[in-house]
Amino acid sequence: MRFAQIVVGPAGSGKSTYCSYMQQHAMDSKRNIQVVNLDPAAEHFNYTPLTDIRELIHLDDAMEDEELHYGPNGGLIFCLEFLIENQDWLKAQLCGGEDELMLGEPDDDYILFDMPGQIELFTHLKMGKQLVQLLESWNFRTCVVFCLDSQFMVDGAKFISGTMAALSVMANMEQPHVNVLTKVDLLSVEARKQLELYLEPDTHNLMGELTIGTAFGEKYRKLTEAIGSLIEDFSLVRFFPLNVDDEESVGDLLLQIDSILQYGEDADVQVRDFDEPEENEDPNADM
Repeated sequence: MRFAQIVVGPAGSGKSTYCSYMQQHAMDSKRNIQVVNLDPAAEHFNYTPLTDIRELIHLDDAMEDEELHYGPNGGLIFCLEFLIENQDWLKAQLCGGEDELMLGEPDDDYILFDMPGQIELFTHLKMGKQLVQLLESWNFRTCVVFCLDSQFMVDGAKFISGTMAALSVMANMEQPHVNVLTKVDLLSVEARKQLELYLEPDTHNLMGELTIGTAFGEKYRKLTEAIGSLIEDFSLVRFFPLNVDDEESVGDLLLQIDSILQYGEDADVQVRDFDEPEENEDPNADM
């Protein structure tokens, strides 16, 4: 069995930084985690990718083509569609291009897929789901990691907005899912205290904050309360704060995702044999 994190989120939410720190944490723990870049618009990241979509197609290829002339958003969609259509290239990079089940693959192969920052690819378009289905057919067990910038999640309106975006990705991708608040290390002490209110939110208090004091809030009060009740009653969304400067924070998040993926559960239990005491040996000799 092989394992994959599909790292998604809005542009600038810290997906590449997440992948870099996760890989470094794994190296420090004597684990091997590889990263695959599937963002055709990427310019810089702090990891060496196992595979890079830019070797197949770059965003500039779609934008500068005389026939296509796509803009940035349309170009990203085209690049992901092109990747799905040329899945043999990706399979050759990840699996060696074998047609049969990858029986020769290393056990516990663990890969992070750094995805583009165009959120529509995962909220309502089909390419993200198609990629996951391909990975599952190649013997990967997958988990979606949805990254949101914690700096934009410190008031009620933005919290509801981020929550709805996370719900859209969950519903569209239909995969085990973890929501991560990134860049906690960049928050001020006061902002961190404010953020704690949204990690285990009291939805009724949040709704009061949103619906009282503004004309918009009063007009859409029932809709806002219905959204809040939906989130609270079904416990649909929870966020995990990530501070990359805190090794314990990185390790706890990786442990949670490993548990979701059931990583390491098939490993053999290591048993240590102890020598039996000799018959003439006095057990109280050292006392």
